[in-house]
Amino acid sequence: TGLTTGQRAVTVQKGPLYRVRGSHVTLWCKVSGYQGPAEQNFQWSIYLPSAPEREVQIVSTVDPSFPYAIYTQRVRSRGIFVERLQGDAVLLHITELQDRDAGEYECHTPNTDERYFGSYSAKVNLSVIADTLSASMAPQALTLTEGDAVELTCEVSKSTAQHTHLSVGWYLLQGAGEHRAEEVLTLSKDFILKPGPSYEQRFLEGDVRLNKVGNATYKLFVGGVKPSDQGELYCEAAEWIEDPDETWKDISRKQTQRTSLAVVSQGRDLSVDIAAAAESSLSEGDTLQLQCVVGAPKSSSRHFKVTWLLDSVEVARIDPHGVLTWGEEYKERANLGQLRAFKTSNTVYILTISEVGLKDKGTYQCSVSEMKTPGDLHSIQTNVSSGIQVNVKPGESRMRLSVSASPPRVTAGDPLTLRCEVRGASGPVSVRWWHLAPRHPGHRVLVAAMEQDGTLSLGSAYQDGRTRGSLRLEKESSGTFTLVIPSTLDEDDGGQYRCEATQWSRGRNWTEKGEAAVTVSSMALGLHATLRSRVPTVRYGQTFELVCQVSASYALEEVPASVRWLFQPSSTGGSHELVRVFPSGTVVWGTAQPHFQGKAQLERTDASSRLRIHGALPADAGTYQCEVEVWRRNILPLGQPAATTSSNAVGIKVVLPESSLQVATKDSSVEIASGNAAIECRIVSAWNNSQFGVTWYLLPPRAGAEPLQVVKASNSSILEYGSEFSSPAQKARFLSQRVSSNVFQLQILSADLGDQGRYYCVVEEWLWLVDGWYKLGEGTSGRTTLKFKLPDHELQMERTNHSISAREGEEVTLPCRLQRAHLPGSQLSATWFQVKSSGRDGALLTLRYDGTMEYPEERLAGRLYLRRPAAGDFSLTLSSVESGDAGVYYCQLQEWQQRSEGKDWDLQGLARSGYTQLTTIPPESTVLSRICSSPSLLNFILYLPLVLILLLALAVFCWYCK
Repeated sequence: TGLTTGQRAVTVQKGPLYRVRGSHVTLWCKVSGYQGPAEQNFQWSIYLPSAPEREVQIVSTVDPSFPYAIYTQRVRSRGIFVERLQGDAVLLHITELQDRDAGEYECHTPNTDERYFGSYSAKVNLSVIADTLSASMAPQALTLTEGDAVELTCEVSKSTAQHTHLSVGWYLLQGAGEHRAEEVLTLSKDFILKPGPSYEQRFLEGDVRLNKVGNATYKLFVGGVKPSDQGELYCEAAEWIEDPDETWKDISRKQTQRTSLAVVSQGRDLSVDIAAAAESSLSEGDTLQLQCVVGAPKSSSRHFKVTWLLDSVEVARIDPHGVLTWGEEYKERANLGQLRAFKTSNTVYILTISEVGLKDKGTYQCSVSEMKTPGDLHSIQTNVSSGIQVNVKPGESRMRLSVSASPPRVTAGDPLTLRCEVRGASGPVSVRWWHLAPRHPGHRVLVAAMEQDGTLSLGSAYQDGRTRGSLRLEKESSGTFTLVIPSTLDEDDGGQYRCEATQWSRGRNWTEKGEAAVTVSSMALGLHATLRSRVPTVRYGQTFELVCQVSASYALEEVPASVRWLFQPSSTGGSHELVRVFPSGTVVWGTAQPHFQGKAQLERTDASSRLRIHGALPADAGTYQCEVEVWRRNILPLGQPAATTSSNAVGIKVVLPESSLQVATKDSSVEIASGNAAIECRIVSAWNNSQFGVTWYLLPPRAGAEPLQVVKASNSSILEYGSEFSSPAQKARFLSQRVSSNVFQLQILSADLGDQGRYYCVVEEWLWLVDGWYKLGEGTSGRTTLKFKLPDHELQMERTNHSISAREGEEVTLPCRLQRAHLPGSQLSATWFQVKSSGRDGALLTLRYDGTMEYPEERLAGRLYLRRPAAGDFSLTLSSVESGDAGVYYCQLQEWQQRSEGKDWDLQGLARSGYTQLTTIPPESTVLSRICSSPSLLNFILYLPLVLILLLALAVFCWYCK
């Protein structure tokens, strides 16, 4: 296939090379050790001596616009072209070498590898030298008697500066026209004499010799010439140069003028006899056959011209080559098939008259002339046979018809041949062919007609050649009329075909009829396509093959067919045309999946199509299907297909390389007193060229808490923080870093008690596979517990739990107080938390020991205050209370003391307050507030039920009184 995994290497013909001006030059180039398609592309350039650093582009196998203007015309006219020897080897042709073609040629192969590795071009130097070779021989016309000797002289010289060798040979041309020359004797470049096959024995016997006289004279001696030696002799000289690869190349050839040699043999006896194959008394319409037999010794090696005569007038002539010439009065009848003349051997000649008439009676003779050579105009000797008398009597019509179809059963698109054999006709015959369609009983359609003078006509339904092709009606012999329909249309072309033959004789005519039955089957009958694959699951980088097998009730190799490959990727829902192979062999790739074109190969036989895909990728996974279309044969342009079939679908799954990822799973712990913390994630093993994505998770200490995503660093280093860590303050504190090739760290800056918990990482292994990144697998690390080393000293705080209600929109203060003074020289820091359902309490506000204030929840920065009415009071004031503020709060105090001036601060003590439950109350409604703000309205509402009861009692009393 040409697919290797080694280092790419481009090699060209070893130089320097010397070639003659005006000669046809070839340079080879090949590539090995490449990856990608088996058919590689090549580009040829030249570096001219006048500008050795400037590349001048000549020709490319892939880019028609590659040549520079100086070479464009020569490339278009194929004065310069590239011949592909195989997928990875080519020949550069320069058909007529010019002086400006001298220079350093470079062959370059565009990269098809995953990476650059090896050499992609090679160079060879070509020098153009003058053609100094000359060969000459004085032309002669020699006539010798068989057995004489002949000597011919050839002068050959050269003045090439380079070291070259000469070869000189003699050749014989026989017969008229351009026949292949026969080698007589050659002195090779290695100074070895080599005779031609016909002269080998005579060379060994010394009758054929070549002598060199001086530096430039070569003489051919042939003793005892034979008739086989006659013809035209010439001398050919060739100049050879040895290339650096130690092979010899002929750089120039010259031929001399020719010497004509005729060899006269001794006289021979020649006899001629003529005979009739039947009685010499015939009736009109009968067949006359005459035989001429030549008697001569060694007749197979002699050349005869035979002439047939009727009453001394030439009827036909057959020359020594077998070429037939009719007499002027007989040409028309010969064209109608009534006359035939031929030879069955070099001594037997036949003349046949199929339909004799009264004008054919008389005396027939055969004249035979012997020629020296087939092309000679003058004969050696001539002899004429005795005459044979032929009588012709008037007759009557005895015409009979025989009609046949070949074959009688065809498939739509197949040619149909109908024959109408007419026997016993004594005069000219006209023929008409009719089609009797089975769907229209009693109705007939004219197909074609031939009049007695040979005039042809087609029926109106058969005149359009695009429907059934160009119909032919021919008279094959004197009595057989053949109708050929190149391409049957459909089942309606079946039925009966009738031949009507009419004989015309002496003003009268007779008509006979005959029929043949024909059945035409649809092309869809039996057309079926099956798609199969030996391996439905392939590994990444493997080659897989799909075979579309097509069957039909007719010979598929005889009909135009196209194959269309469809592909539905696993990742999408629609099918796309992958590639289509047209009946002409043209291959057109679809645009929806362009990556297949450089890696897929197509092979097509008469009944199958193979799609071979090299270097399987995940993008190649999906469903494949083939669709086959067939057309009727012998019809151009093709138009709509006659039948179409689709194969079954075959799914291909591409398996990625197995992940080798292993992550350290041992649990560990990190304990700090204060400051920063680092959580480590270590990769034990993975592919060398893998990239990693790392996601950090926190399991809060609270029982049943779900893992929280801290931060995710993708394989392309894009960070994505979890919802609990998405604020700018949190992003600034939690950092994911890669500290070495196999170690990642989660850095937690200024860690506090709220950061406690178990941390772990999930590592994803990603690998670049030609067309993109693919995830091979993932691994989860062990848990690393973050602990704080608490100081021995504990601050005294108020730990009472509180429950506070606040109306929305109002202000509320959450208590946090230190009960006892802190150490002298120390500073306090305070952090307020809100308990979250996720298990990790969220920091709202931090007052650091240096007096700076931080708001991890920036959205609350404008509503949170530490009023500090007293040194130990860190109560939190929350303004404009909202419904979302409801929850549990607590504060944490830390005591810090500086070691000495300019040194770090150490944590000396800490404490946490009790929990404060904050409940929010919706704001009062407008109606209720008005009622409560109006005492008279409020009193009315309170006494309204009592007034209603009194009124009801009064009404009952009045009714009772009545």
